[in-house]
Amino acid sequence: MDRFSEYRIMWILVFFDLPTDTKKDKRAYFDFRKNLQRDGFTMFQFSIYIRHCASMENAEVHIKRVKSFLPEFGKVGIMCITDKQFGSIELFYGHKPQAPDSPGQQLELF
Repeated sequence: MDRFSEYRIMWILVFFDLPTDTKKDKRAYFDFRKNLQRDGFTMFQFSIYIRHCASMENAEVHIKRVKSFLPEFGKVGIMCITDKQFGSIELFYGHKPQAPDSPGQQLELF
């Protein structure tokens, strides 16, 4: 098998929904995000972080690390997919609805 096969290279996705009601909750939320970033994860969307791994063995190391700093409360999901699967994700970027511009003031010269 090719060392850099798109079926061997893995992506880890970490999804989370953590409470932020109290100061302690907010601290746990920020610490969890900081730990993900320290381990090489980057934000994909709010509450979804991703990390590229060269192999499933490498991914397992990082998954174990994420499990070691899970917060006490909230929901966290961890999913591992191949580079081939990640490449087939369809992303759509919408636009925020905006109010139409009001017409400018007419200038009369004569």
